Amino acid sequence: MTQLIEIHNENPQPRLISQVVAMIRQGALVAYPTDSGYALGCHIGDKAALDRIRRIRDLDKKHNFTLVCRDLSELATYARVDNTAFRLIKNNTPGPYTFILRATNEVPNRLKHPKKKTIGIRVPETPIAQAVLEDLGEPLMSSSLILPQQDDKQILEPYEIYELLKGRVDVVIDGGYCGHEPTTVVDLTSGYPEVLRHGAGDVSVFE
Repeated sequence: MTQLIEIHNENPQPRLISQVVAMIRQGALVAYPTDSGYALGCHIGDKAALDRIRRIRDLDKKHNFTLVCRDLSELATYARVDNTAFRLIKNNTPGPYTFILRATNEVPNRLKHPKKKTIGIRVPETPIAQAVLEDLGEPLMSSSLILPQQDDKQILEPYEIYELLKGRVDVVIDGGYCGHEPTTVVDLTSGYPEVLRHGAGDVSVFE
């Protein structure tokens, strides 16, 4: 059964945040608001929830999953990053960007790109996402909520998400409208920024 939980988008209620985090720790798959539309999230070590995301989005094994972090303090644990890349990431977070980096051994193999061994790293600005991450105390395994039939256009309204994913996710957080574009994806594995997807984040900062 899918729960729809309404959380204030500017002042998230701690009790409701703790309720969602407890469910994530128990294996829940959550649809939650970010600064670039809604996303699907689960515990970093939860293979079953990850497989559910693959089925919902009809993803192949080459898809780059993302670790959503509260801040950059966890960056070195999960990604290999030089000083130049770190400064670039720091200057553009929190915000609607996903950075592709070489993954460390702390990242489960099932989350890495099978050949490139990369992982996406993202620091969202949305208070609800930040509150969930702070309570959880570790990154959230995440993927943009773009369904196969949507042609890369994200769902805007939480009630629509609830109706479409009822029975397929465990929780939909109703945080109201939060934009309709996915993140801008920037690959930093080649020593220079390469924009792989133009999204909500301004790409001119990488030119």
